[in-house]
Amino acid sequence: MKWMIRCFDFYLDASIHVAWAAVSFLQITAIVFATTINNHLYFALFFGTVACYNFIKYGVEAEKYLLVSGKYLMLIQGISIISLLVALYHFYFLPLIVWIGFGLLILLTALYTLPVLPKSKNFRSFGGFKIFIVAIVWALATVTIPLLTADSVIYLDAGIELGQRFILVVVLMLPFEIRDLKFDPPILRTIPQRIGITRTKLLGIAMAVCFFFLTFFKNYVTPEEIGGKVAIFVLLLAVLWRTKKEQSKYFASFWVESVPLIWWGIVWVIAIYG
Repeated sequence: MKWMIRCFDFYLDASIHVAWAAVSFLQITAIVFATTINNHLYFALFFGTVACYNFIKYGVEAEKYLLVSGKYLMLIQGISIISLLVALYHFYFLPLIVWIGFGLLILLTALYTLPVLPKSKNFRSFGGFKIFIVAIVWALATVTIPLLTADSVIYLDAGIELGQRFILVVVLMLPFEIRDLKFDPPILRTIPQRIGITRTKLLGIAMAVCFFFLTFFKNYVTPEEIGGKVAIFVLLLAVLWRTKKEQSKYFASFWVESVPLIWWGIVWVIAIYG
């Protein structure tokens, strides 16, 4: 039993679960816009997410990430390097416009992680700023970039979906912000540090309401999309209601990060059997 728990912990620590969440968002975009996405983009996003997230988590100081100590971190580093190589292989088969799009996202991720600002600061160190950078990257990577090569897209609908994805990621990050209250230094000025836990959860509820009702401003809405967003709206409310400062080990790192996978499953079932 212990080996299963260790494997599961590694699955989470190596960012494999969050990579599945990214692929789930990508598939939702394909279903909502009734478009086909290049298979190479799925692989590039999955393995690229593993590499990028592990670097963000473990490689804030790049020299420490290159010279890691301990077998566990060395294993994660090995997975990250292999994932990066696989991602680059699949990127080779993607159009130039996708390369440019992901190049800009990689630049934004670097500004978020590396100390490129005066006094060795990065964007991550700015109070309350990191949550919105992460949401922008996720929204662009899973909505805008896959639609760059779509045959026909209603730009208003694409813009609304981009905004909804941004809002959704922000809401999903609030449980992490609340969980990390006991670790984050006051200088970070995260949302829960500024307004408290109760108001943070109320903010999340308000954003979830906006997320849902933005759907009806689109020109074209499918039953799959409405059904999926009703379900995800209810799920977001449940997540926010259950969020507290003292969380179980897997609440945020597994259950909250499973929301995109659950959404994908619901949309897929509605699309097949609805």
